[in-house]
Amino acid sequence: MLNLTNFADFPPFAAKLRELARDGVLARDLPVFVARAPGRLDVMGGIADYSGSLVLELPIREATFVAVQRDSRAVVRLVTLLQDVTLDTSCEITLKDLKRDQPDAYSVIRARLRTNPRRHWAGYAAGAFSVLMREIGCTFDEGARIVIHSNVPPGKGVSSSAALEVAAMNAISRAFDIEIDAQQLALLCQKVENLIVGAPSGVMDQMTASCGEAGTLLMLECQPANFITNLPVAEGVAFWGLDSGVRHSVAGNAYGAVRTAAFMGYRMIADAAGLAVRDCSTPGLAEIDDQRWRGYLANLSPSEFERDYAGRLPEVVSGSEFLARYRGTTDLVTRVDPERDYAVLSATSHPIYENERVGFFSELISPPAAEDRLVTAGELMYESHASYSRCGLGCPETDRIVELVKAAGPKAGLYGARITGGGSGGTVAILGREDTRTVVEDIARRYAEDTGLQPYIFEGSSEGAARAGCVKMRVDS
Repeated sequence: MLNLTNFADFPPFAAKLRELARDGVLARDLPVFVARAPGRLDVMGGIADYSGSLVLELPIREATFVAVQRDSRAVVRLVTLLQDVTLDTSCEITLKDLKRDQPDAYSVIRARLRTNPRRHWAGYAAGAFSVLMREIGCTFDEGARIVIHSNVPPGKGVSSSAALEVAAMNAISRAFDIEIDAQQLALLCQKVENLIVGAPSGVMDQMTASCGEAGTLLMLECQPANFITNLPVAEGVAFWGLDSGVRHSVAGNAYGAVRTAAFMGYRMIADAAGLAVRDCSTPGLAEIDDQRWRGYLANLSPSEFERDYAGRLPEVVSGSEFLARYRGTTDLVTRVDPERDYAVLSATSHPIYENERVGFFSELISPPAAEDRLVTAGELMYESHASYSRCGLGCPETDRIVELVKAAGPKAGLYGARITGGGSGGTVAILGREDTRTVVEDIARRYAEDTGLQPYIFEGSSEGAARAGCVKMRVDS
């Protein structure tokens, strides 16, 4: 049953579903399964997730609803209620196109879904069928009608994509009686993102959308998805997100290059440590026998890294030079481009230090709230923000928001700020006292005056999909 507490956004969607049934988009005599999943505010951790770091994520108030109704035809028909003139509002995909038996099936399906840029959004939802078939052996004798509604703003770095993937996967699994626990669902949704959509993200977004708890920070060790706790925050402490107005994309070149560079750094460290390396049959991939760090940069301590490995890493290396010596990396979702230069040292350093920052931060914001603890926590956020910039994932607009927060400072009840998620725009997370909303609003106003951009303020929290549940409803009334 869907937990409707504080979900004021559900009744309007339910009314829209009944309207679509009257218009023949949905069948009036069959049940509809509705799931909800929130976006997330990346408080600490961010891009270090693919390197095994700890992360702290807040499920936000804004969320995505997906309704699924079984259809006797072997077709998945999708309708989006998003008002975007650049997108088609509906499309159909046959189950045959979503089920491919060849070894490179995911790349074939991805190419198929990319043939029309106006329908790229469909892959986030329809991709669930492909992943369920290939990963856990599900069979689908029927298709589905799917309706999507979201108030998670896209391109703002708050994971609108994961909210859609998780809500869709949850609703599809309920409609077809597929048993998946919350963590497995998140991992399957990551495969949709990586292998169907083609965005090389880590798993923290999907885990938060699935397993998050309102008003707490989901604490996750991304190895690959070790849920630790939903961390209570000290009383009186709050987080805001301030959108920079600069569109962010996980599939963007900068994010992909930084991720690739981090895996290049790990490959170089493995070589320096004398770990056994095997080439894979797939060009550009390698396997490393790593009992020491288990394949994750975040398992290196900063002191170990500084003592033994930092001095051996180049600040920048060309892809061709790297491939000539090391042949490939262990990353399954990116490849080294021989024509590109990579900032290996900064990209490798970031997750090692970020993992330590996140662990310390989690202790500082836990009850009780003390001024000196919050000041220190804020400094860790500023350090994280600066590290993003060294990796090449900053931008002037997010820097300006951070500067305004720092200028206001603890005397105004604000302690820290950092760029979030994949960087290069998107949203800035802010740590402060819960009674300082007016200060955040003033920063938003001053930022708008400086840049001409109107920032969206993210405030509040809501339950992840597992706690929200799924509702089975009729649309014939």
